[in-house]
Amino acid sequence: MTETRPSMRKLDIVLLAIIFAVGIFLRITPHAFSSGASLHSLAPLHPQPAWDQIGFDEGLYREYVDGLSKDGLSSYPDIVQAYIDAQSKMTKPILPPVRFLYIFIGYVWKSVFGTETLEGLRQVASLFSILTLALATAFTWRLVGLKSACAIAALMAFAPTQLHMSQHALIDGFFTFWTLLALWLLWENLVVPNDWRRLIGFGISLALLVITKENSFFVWLAIVALIVANRWLQFGTATRPLLLVTVAGPLLGVVILVFLSGGLTNLIGTYRLLVNKAFVAQYAIITGDGPWYRYLVDLMLVSPIILILAIGAVFSLNRTMKPELYFAIFIAASYLVMCNVKYGMNLRYANIWDMPLRFLAVSCLSGLAAPMSRYRNLIFGAAVALIAAFEFHQYIVLAVHHPLYELITHDLLQALRILKTPY
Repeated sequence: MTETRPSMRKLDIVLLAIIFAVGIFLRITPHAFSSGASLHSLAPLHPQPAWDQIGFDEGLYREYVDGLSKDGLSSYPDIVQAYIDAQSKMTKPILPPVRFLYIFIGYVWKSVFGTETLEGLRQVASLFSILTLALATAFTWRLVGLKSACAIAALMAFAPTQLHMSQHALIDGFFTFWTLLALWLLWENLVVPNDWRRLIGFGISLALLVITKENSFFVWLAIVALIVANRWLQFGTATRPLLLVTVAGPLLGVVILVFLSGGLTNLIGTYRLLVNKAFVAQYAIITGDGPWYRYLVDLMLVSPIILILAIGAVFSLNRTMKPELYFAIFIAASYLVMCNVKYGMNLRYANIWDMPLRFLAVSCLSGLAAPMSRYRNLIFGAAVALIAAFEFHQYIVLAVHHPLYELITHDLLQALRILKTPY
């Protein structure tokens, strides 16, 4: 057995490299195949999304990046003021420019590579989907080893919601990367307390969450829930510096937004307008409401096997399963907030659960395969491959055969032909 371990490890690393190569290929934006000669021959192999229009959100992000490109970073308070003036006269809500980090990186990308604005934003979304794949794999490797990391990489590489976010200029996949980074750094700070490098990294990740999305508060609450749960579950040691950074990081993000907005009054006005308009927006009323279990319904439509296995893992948890408990609490705490946001439910927002759900699913699969001692690795690997293939099939059905843009229940039901459009 000791002689075969190095060869098995090399095989796992080669497998991981292949998974990454496929995952990166699937996340390349369609425009790259027409602009890059080296990729042109691969274009027929890429499952390009059927939605080829400019989404409403995408158009707004493009306007903000164009405004930043025209007048520079010093003009950002003017962009925020223009939003306030426009939003106060409109009946429907529009995305605020205080989602600064995505807009700023889109601006930097355009400046460096000279891409068209919208395509640049899509490439940023694609890049951060690739980074999320890498981060999820590395996090899992750190937690439970290489075999499970390969499984997580495979399931994340073909995850329908991950692939969907990589193909559009939307912030949710970008936000998922920073959420997952904050989760990892919190774990590291609990396991290795009072390391100033980990503390600074965690604080910065929380600040970046705040300047990425205005409703990152629900992620922060889930992180606080993990720190509180640590008192009983003992993931590690919650020190006073960690508690201070947990508060100071988001406050730093708020200070940055105040500066960029041109003052606290503008920042508060921006949030107030967004919330007030959201409650009277016809589209949000029609598509963003539902019972508390709506996310479970949507997840069952998109990734039914993953959800069933994750639920199975939850029912087999015990106090020794620290990583599984960690992710289960994060999902439960954030779910509790997200399912109570009136007119604010959309599966796009659940992108932050993709890796935690798949971690739980892999844990359940590993437990099911464990009694089959002789062939457990083969059975485990085959099961992961079959689930990854099914996940990819779901993406093809939802986004390639059907022009899916918004991940709302009605559109998912139509894409899966559960709800059929009458002739």
